[in-house]
Amino acid sequence: MIHPRVVEIFRKNRLIPVIVIDDPAQAVPLAHALEEGGLPCAEITLRTPRALEALEKIATECPNVLVGAGTVLSPTQAADACSAGAKFIVAPGFGAAMVDYCIDHDLAVFPGIATPTELEFALSRDLSVVKFFPAEPMGGVAYLKAMSAPYGNVEFLPSGGIGLSNLAGYLSNPRVVACGGSWMAPAEWINAGQFDRIRDEVRKSVATALAVTEGS
Repeated sequence: MIHPRVVEIFRKNRLIPVIVIDDPAQAVPLAHALEEGGLPCAEITLRTPRALEALEKIATECPNVLVGAGTVLSPTQAADACSAGAKFIVAPGFGAAMVDYCIDHDLAVFPGIATPTELEFALSRDLSVVKFFPAEPMGGVAYLKAMSAPYGNVEFLPSGGIGLSNLAGYLSNPRVVACGGSWMAPAEWINAGQFDRIRDEVRKSVATALAVTEGS
């Protein structure tokens, strides 16, 4: 199942900020920083006790920001994220129960895969855009190219160990829709309220992504 609107926004932005946030009060300033940097998108990972509150604040108060939930490991978490306003669901691995829940409830879901076998699990659910995780520890761009070669109709959202220094290599791969990562808005910057710093890092990342896209 493909959700064209979500995928097309990813394809346009080329970047997905992966956010670990502890304090919901920082959610809206963070979203504004992302938006001002040219990247109205956020994947709020469910790694902190109040992540869903942060997600709901962005969904409610920042309608121009496409917000989704990451590190979603169960159907219950997927349901809670949807109720909070998540427009897409991302997981580090392929959890069949969670993926099937999202498909049954028409939620855009991007499970993580790292091997051909896991990719075939996704194909069995008619998923043609998946997360590739952990990208760098698995072997990076070279591994992704080799692993995906037999599966010509699948596209990827690499994440894990990606930053400004290696971003262009991933985005140059025609099978890569967008790259996810926390380098644009690290938790320590969010906790310190360094939203101008986040905005500036986002701008640099957007410029890098744009240069690759225009050069390809």
